[in-house]
Parts: sequence; C-alpha cells; structure tokens
Amino acid sequence: MTGSVRISARVIVVDDLGCVLLVRALDKLDSKPAFWITPGGALEEGESLSQAAARELREETGLAPAPDLLGRPLALSSGKWIYRGTLSQSEDWYFGLMDGIKELTQACDKTTIDGISFSGQMHGMVILDEEDQVIRPAILWNDGRTQAECDYLNDEIGRDKVSACTGNMALTGFTAPKLLLVKKHEPDKFARIKKVMLPKDYIAYRLSGVHCTDVSDASGMLLLDVKHKCWSKEMLGIIGLKEEQLAEIFESYEVVGTLKKEVAGELGLPETVKVIAGGGDQAVAAVGTGTVGHGMCNVSLGTSGVVFIASKEYADVDKNALHVFAHADGKYHFMGVMLSAAASNKWWMDEIIGTREYGKEQAEIKKLGENNVYFLPYLMGERTPHNNPNARGTFIGMTMDTSRADMTQAVLEGVAFALRDSFEITKKSGVVIERIRINGGGAKSPLWCRIIANVLNVKVDKINSEEGPAFGAAILAAVGCGQYATVEEAAGRLIKVIETTRQDPETVRLYNKKYNVFKDLYPCLKGMFDRIVE
Repeated sequence: MTGSVRISARVIVVDDLGCVLLVRALDKLDSKPAFWITPGGALEEGESLSQAAARELREETGLAPAPDLLGRPLALSSGKWIYRGTLSQSEDWYFGLMDGIKELTQACDKTTIDGISFSGQMHGMVILDEEDQVIRPAILWNDGRTQAECDYLNDEIGRDKVSACTGNMALTGFTAPKLLLVKKHEPDKFARIKKVMLPKDYIAYRLSGVHCTDVSDASGMLLLDVKHKCWSKEMLGIIGLKEEQLAEIFESYEVVGTLKKEVAGELGLPETVKVIAGGGDQAVAAVGTGTVGHGMCNVSLGTSGVVFIASKEYADVDKNALHVFAHADGKYHFMGVMLSAAASNKWWMDEIIGTREYGKEQAEIKKLGENNVYFLPYLMGERTPHNNPNARGTFIGMTMDTSRADMTQAVLEGVAFALRDSFEITKKSGVVIERIRINGGGAKSPLWCRIIANVLNVKVDKINSEEGPAFGAAILAAVGCGQYATVEEAAGRLIKVIETTRQDPETVRLYNKKYNVFKDLYPCLKGMFDRIVE
C-alpha cells in the first residue's frame, strides 16, 4: 500500500473512566489525524464528559453529534476537576459508557464497527461479589490512604521480597495496598470478594461477560509476576487472595470476546463486535506515539514528566528506581516519573515572575550549558529516582550577577536534569537510547527541546499525532481486528516523525559537567528537606 495509510476497521475507543471516543474518517493518517476526541484537558466549568466530547468533536472534525448529550457534571475543587457524587462507582462508568456510545454512534453505519478497545486509568480497585455486583465504590489511583499498607509491604514483608514477586516496590497508588486497606478496615467486604478488577477491565467485563485484564494494566496492581506475565502466588498469599479471584490475563492487543447479546442489542451494534483487552494509559499512550520496539523512548513533558522506555526483555532495576511493567506491544517497558515537569515552569512563570509570555521570557536565553544557577524541581516531592515526598524545590548558585533569564533557564534545565536521572538508571539495565519522541505541553517550546536533546544527548523527534492514549487504543483495536499483524507494524505504518531536534557535541559536553553537579545536590540536601517538613 502506498500513499495515505488506512485502517479499514471502525473502532470505538474507551478512554479513562468511560469517556467514549468514536474513531471516524479512518482514511487519512499521512497528516495530523483528527478523528478522536479526548475530553479532559479543557473542560469548561459545569461541562459534562459527553458535552466535552461533543464540543471537541465539533472543533476537531466539524462533525456535530446530537446537541443534548447525556453525562454527569463534574465539580471544580481547588482548581482541579474531580468526580462528583457516585461517579467514582463502577456502575456509573458503565451507564455513562452506554449513553455515550449511543449518542456518538447514532449518525454512523453501526454495521461498520468492528472492535472496541480501551485506554485504562491504572491501579484502581473494583471488587465484585458472587453475583458480580460491585461491593463498594472503587478506590482510584490517586487515593493516598495506603501509606501504612505500603510501609507494611516494603518494611515488614520486605521490599526485596515484594520486588522479587512483582518486579516493583509498593507505592500508595498500586492496587495491592488498597486491598490490604479494605481487609483491615472493611473485613466483611473483603471476605465477599469474588473478583478483583481494574477500572477498564470492569467495563470490558460488562460489555463481553469475560473477567479479563491485560498485562500492562495488571503490572500496576503489585500482584502480577511481571517477568513471567502471570499472577504471583506468593504475593496473593501475602494479600490473602486466591488466583481464581483475579481476572484472566491477555496481551493488550488480544481479543477477549465479543459483545454480549443484550449489550449489542441495546447499542444497536453487531454481536460480532470484538472487545480488545486494551491497556494501562501510559502503555497505550506509548503505543500512540510509536514507542514500541526495543530501545524506543518517549518523554511526556506535561504537568508531570514521564520517561517511557520500551524493551524487548525484562530486567530488574536496582532499588526499584524505575517501574518495570509489561508493555502493550507484547514486550516490556521501564518508566520513570518526575512529579513536577512543565508544572515547574508554569509555577515559575505564572506564580513567581507573573507572566504568561513564555516564549518572550525564553527568547532571552542564548547560551546553553553555561548557566551556574541550578534548580531542583521537587515542588511536589519526587518519585524517580528518590521516591521522597519530603523533597522540596530548590534554587542554588545565584550571585549578584544572576539575571531573571538565568533563573528561567535553570528551571528548564533542572527539569531536563531530573529526566536524565531516569535515563542514567536505564543505561545500567543495558538499554541504549539514541533518540526520543517528545509530547506534552512543554514540548511546544523549541528551546526546551534543544535543552533536553543536549542534556540527554539524544535526537528529539516530534510526531504527527498528539493524542497518544486514544490513538494507541485504536491501534490495539486495529491489531485485534486483524488489520495489522503486530503493534510494532501498525505503529510503524501509522506514526511519522515530522520534526527532529539534534544535539550539539560541545553543548553535550558542557551539560555533562552541569549534570554531575546537579546529581550531587539531592544527597547533600536530603537531610535538610526532612528537617523542613518536620
């Protein structure tokens, strides 16, 4: 096939928490695609998920769905969108999903829809009883009540033992500590558990009748033996569960079943529509950016910073400094997370110097690798590699000659240095990275891309797609529907590099010296961070 690339199947993509995306006009991927909607980045106050989908559908494609879309409103609290009332309950996800599919498919030929796939919010806990009824509201990824349970797993059971079972240490977001929380505080509900599921997998079950999960999402439960892609019997024993209480494991691109008769009838879709396992949001986003195959790397420069590295083989990481998960492409990946990436720059620009003219401020920065001001971007603590909630943002190195531009440059460089921390850990695992793909709001800055290229000593590519998770789930559905043999083949055909920023050898040399100073600052200041938060 030459010219434009085509996916002949139509697929429905379910993004985090039941947001429904209908893939339309699947015939042009040689330019920037605009056939999926991902509400969540620009919700207007009082706007529902479905209303956001409708608005973005109109803005991106010119298509206008029915004006009276269904959906529950969101509440705005402390500047962040949160789910109101019972929307955190799994039943609401399902009913919202059904309503959304009906609305978004009413204008298309439903007989042309071949598959449904998922990008799943990871780590959430959905527990079902003997009748497959939800026992309690889901506990989601951002629930931080499980520190005591994590301390028990890491300190009493032992981090080395937990890591040997699962490839990772216990973190508050993971599913296993949530199960211990329920076991301790709601023992009657824990005793009723018949199945433990993740958010997207509960939706897949309601559609197909199959208790299923995929390897990438299951990796974040702290119950999976990631290396062998099977449930860890030892870890299940520690939690107090049996293997039959967990879902059947699939690769992310595999078909788990087809729509149940009653579901197909209600939606007006063929019973032959395939339900594809899908994956955890980070792994699916990586598929959507083409970060598949050994040594491929994507840096997400959003509010947080994510370094995602695909690997053909499993490898243990010293001190669990990186997550080691199964990838949605059928292999594995390493993942490092810094908590304040573009958020650091936004804080500096908006709150401290009081401007929204980011480009104008960065225009004053001329020389790279010669700044003697350093910034530790730990404004919300830090995860990789320090896993320290007490870490704090720090400027150091200022003199009477330090300018506003020097401080701005230090923020951009500090984020790049923190990303390099994850790269250095990966090098020890034997993965060689020569170029990365970059996305997120921070990637819109050419200067920041240059800094990152030279700090990491890699080529930095931008691609023809900005919608990683939704597009990645569409790719998984296309593979599951037989349009491509492998995820790697599909990504290679559909995703193209449109711009590359290259490193300069002399600037790389200068930044190597600066990074050696940066990495020695945290050990010197760690004790002070602990004293500050006492």
